[in-house]
Order: sequence, then C-alpha cells, then structure tokens
Amino acid sequence: MERARHPEGLVSIRWKIILIVVPLIVATLLLTGVSSYFSASNGITRLARDFLGFKAQELQGQAQSQWRLLVDNNLAGSPEMVSATKAAVEGYARSLIRSATELIVAVGVDGEVVMSTSAVSLTAEERAALSEAARARRTELMTVSLGGRSRVAQGFWFEPFGWYLVVSEERQAFYAQVTEIAVRTGIILVAAILAGLALVLGFAAYLTRPLKRVVGTMREIISTNDLSKRVVVEYHDEIGQLAQTFNLMVDGLEKAYREIKGFALKAAVARARERKIKDVFQQYVKPEVIAEVEKAQGRIQAREDDLCVMFSHITNFSELTARFPRPDELVQSLEPYFRAMVDTILDADGMVDKFITDAVMAFFGAPVKHDDDPHRSVKTGIAMTEALDRFNQQQKKAGREAFAVSVGINRGRVTVGTMGTEDKMNYTVIGDAVNLASRLSGLAKVYTQPLILSETLYELVKEDFPCRLLDSVAVKGRKQGVKIFTARRSLTAREREGWALHERGMTCYYARDFARASAHFSQALKVLPGDPVAAMLLERSRKYRLAPPPAEWDGVEVMTHK
Repeated sequence: MERARHPEGLVSIRWKIILIVVPLIVATLLLTGVSSYFSASNGITRLARDFLGFKAQELQGQAQSQWRLLVDNNLAGSPEMVSATKAAVEGYARSLIRSATELIVAVGVDGEVVMSTSAVSLTAEERAALSEAARARRTELMTVSLGGRSRVAQGFWFEPFGWYLVVSEERQAFYAQVTEIAVRTGIILVAAILAGLALVLGFAAYLTRPLKRVVGTMREIISTNDLSKRVVVEYHDEIGQLAQTFNLMVDGLEKAYREIKGFALKAAVARARERKIKDVFQQYVKPEVIAEVEKAQGRIQAREDDLCVMFSHITNFSELTARFPRPDELVQSLEPYFRAMVDTILDADGMVDKFITDAVMAFFGAPVKHDDDPHRSVKTGIAMTEALDRFNQQQKKAGREAFAVSVGINRGRVTVGTMGTEDKMNYTVIGDAVNLASRLSGLAKVYTQPLILSETLYELVKEDFPCRLLDSVAVKGRKQGVKIFTARRSLTAREREGWALHERGMTCYYARDFARASAHFSQALKVLPGDPVAAMLLERSRKYRLAPPPAEWDGVEVMTHK
C-alpha cells in the first residue's frame, strides 16, 4: 500500500506520540545526569577543600613551631638561623608533596616566588594575582594559575617570614573523576534516548497501523469511487470501533450513492441554467444588484435614501424616426448610441434603471453608495455629452443623422428597492425627485443645453465644476419653482467672461432691475455670439422692462409642457 502522505505543516499521530514521550524520557535522564554531575562536583570540591586545607594547616603549624624555637632561644635576630628555619619549612613543604601535580609556593607581597617545591615560572598576570591574594590575606579555597596551569589552591599568610604560602593541585587532576562521570552520563543518556526512541517508534507504529489502514482504504475509495472496499477490524478497542463505524458509514454511502448521483445531475443542470439566466441578466443590471438580490433571496427591501437620479433622452427622436425609411436602420444607430451611454454610466458605478423608448434612466448611490455620488453623476452627464459628440462623428461618416440628446440630473429623497409582483420585479427608484429629474431632461431642449442640474445637486458640486444658472422654473406638475443650472468640465477664457456677465445679469433680473439685466445679457451675447440662454433672458428682460411683472412675481417661469 502506498505510504500515507501528509500535507505540509501537518504532523502524523505517530510523531505526535514520539514528540510527547521522547521529551519526557530525555528530560528525566537529563535531570538525573545533571544531578549526578553536580553531586560529584560538589563532593570533589569538598574533598579538595579538606585535602588542601589539611596540608595548609600542617605547613602553617610547622612554620609557627620553627619560629617559636628561634624566639624561645633568642635567635630571631640571627639571619643565619632565620635562613635555616626557612629552609626547614621548605623541606617540610616538600615532604607534604604526594604527586607530581602538587605544588607549594611562597611569594612575597609583590608576587615574586621566594620558595617552591618544584621549579615554576610565573607570568606577570600570575604574579599580580598572587600579590593581590597575599595583600588580602586570602585563606579560602580558590582557583589560581601557576606556570600556565589552572590550579585549585588554598593559602595563608605567615607574618614572621613575610610569606604568602599557597598549597595547590592541578585542577584537571582534581576534577578528572568529575569529567569521567560527565562523559559516562552523556554516553548513558544518548544510549537511553536511542533505545527509548526505538521503543516509542515501535509502539507508535503498532498503535497507528489500524488507523493507516483506515486512511489507506479511504484514499482508495476516493481515487476509485469503489464503495465496496472495507477495513479489516483488527482490535476490539476504540480503534476497532472506529474501523467498524467506517465500514458502516461506507455501507450507508453505497446505498445513497445512486440517489446522490441523481441529485448531482439535477443540481448541475439547475446551476447551468441559473448561470445562463444570470449572464443574460447582467447585461441589464449591475452585478452588485444581482448580489443583493441573491442575498435577499429575490427581493431587496425598499428603503428611503438621497440619490442622484438621471434621465437622458434623444430630443430629435421623432425627426429621426421619420427620416429613417426602415426601422432596422434606426435600430442600427440606437444600439451603439445606447451602448456608449450605458458604458459611460457603468464606468462611474451608476445603476442603469431602464430604457424608455429613446430615454435612459439611471441613478447613483444604490445599491452601492459612494461619498462622491453627486460628483460622479455630474461627471457622467458631462462624459455622456462628450460620448455623444464622438458618436455623432461616426454617424456623419456613415452618412446618418446626428442625435441631439438632453441630460437632466436631480438629487433628492426617493424610495429604492425591489418593486413589482412575484412574476415581474424590478430594482428601481420612485418618488417626486425622479419626476423632477425627468422634467429637467425635457427642459434641456427648451434651454438648448445638453445638461441641466437641479439646485440641490448644484449645491453639492459647485466647487467641483464650473456651473451656470439658467433660470428658475416650475416644471409641469409642480407649483414650487426650482433653480436650474448647467455644468461643464472646464471653460475657455471667453466662456468664463460670458458666464460672469450672464451671472450679473441674473442678479439684476431677480432684483427686477431689467434695464441693467438687459445690458449684461447684451454684453454676454457679444462675448458669446448666438448663446441661446443669454438671448432668451435678454428678450424676457426687455419685455418686463416695457411691461413689468406683478408685485408678487418671484422670477419663476411656469412650464406648461413636459
């Protein structure tokens, strides 16, 4: 059977057992070995202290005994007798030596050797260390270096001679047994770990063998789809119960397999059908709406929100219909036109709501809301007029009629969501703000402007685009007047001058100063010859100058048509 493979990062049960048991064995042996090593080291240290301390006491006693003899016989002042006494102490020190590695030296406070049981040459650092010990009169066990060899030593100060005597033994010789214990402990530890690892590996293999068979059988079933495979039940324990349960599960799967295949076939067909419908639906509705519909299980709950609603329609559609002899020729022109308009809206994350004969309705801010939706809507309206220019150039090359289009955009409170019946639903917006947007699109033809904005939208974008006040109107179906504006991406120098004159004329116009208003509009026409808005307001100002409007006049023009 193929060896079980484990995905990268996963650890098999066998190795989990090993990783749990082996550290316990290693930790126990390490603690035992370290404890033995430190016990031996402490024992040797105590032995060194006692051994060297005994010799130091014997040597100190002998020196004091020899000195008392000189003092008792009044010979302490005789250099010859003092020298003989020092020689006697040196001889006694030599008698204390029991191995070639032992050494007894005497130094002065300057660290210079004055007596030694064997030849030794001290370095400057070693003399300095002995000088420091002599000055401090150290008597405890210490480690010193003599002649380049590390030694365990114990010393004492003998005042009559001015000597600091040091009894020492090479450290390596003293702790040889400790080193031997450490080596043996290491060997025993490695052997015990290897033996323990072998035992644990065998035990883990014994435990996991049935599990490997279960996994192997499962992999075989997965690779061959043969549900007749079964696992041999080896043990009557929890692992055996696992194997038996696995066999029962396979029995159940085998019985259900035929039904599962039937359900899978039906599901595949349903998914293919759903994908086809969804692909078709995406040609008309943004993917975000489809996602919302799926999330809401078919119906997006209607809600109120402030959105930017756009209407765009072909103002010369009736003339175009009459001039195209065959309907298919008009369709051939409408298709690229609608594609250019829709692509421009979708590029700004706008939502195309519907097509109404020659009109396109869209809105910005749902189902996905952006902080700059007002800016996006105006930028899209300008881009649509630019796309229309490119479209008309292609129309001219094809020998077809040019399209005249008007775009109206309003910002207001609407109801947005899924509306309709179970048989026919649409994600759309309704409300008075929608009606106003439609009316603004119709006014574009009256004011000969490709783009008209409502006052509520103007207040949100006036810092982003150059805008021009066109008029204050009450569209059909509304009594309240609203100011309407147009916008551009940028202005030429003449347009900036002409628009500024027009703005001053509008200020005088609403202040009922029709004479000055006429003058400003007349100047605007000189800067912008043929400007239809300035010409219309100039004519209206001259009329009001001759026949002033009533006192309650507020500058609002009431529209009697859509």
